[in-house]
Amino acid sequence: MQIFETKIRKVGTSFGVLIPKEGIVEDHLKDGSKVSVAILKKDFSLINKLAGSVKARPFVRDHSNRF
Repeated sequence: MQIFETKIRKVGTSFGVLIPKEGIVEDHLKDGSKVSVAILKKDFSLINKLAGSVKARPFVRDHSNRF
């Protein structure tokens, strides 16, 4: 698995990304290989909002079932 940064490029009426040659060689890819692509934007504000929205209660141990 490779993680790298690249730019989106216009290809006809669509858009595409180029995979560096090192990634092609390391992962043994060839023309026609199927790959999964995840898009990670550098703006993490949504993730920070979601992570900060969960309010946890402090942990309190239940001693009622102890003898």
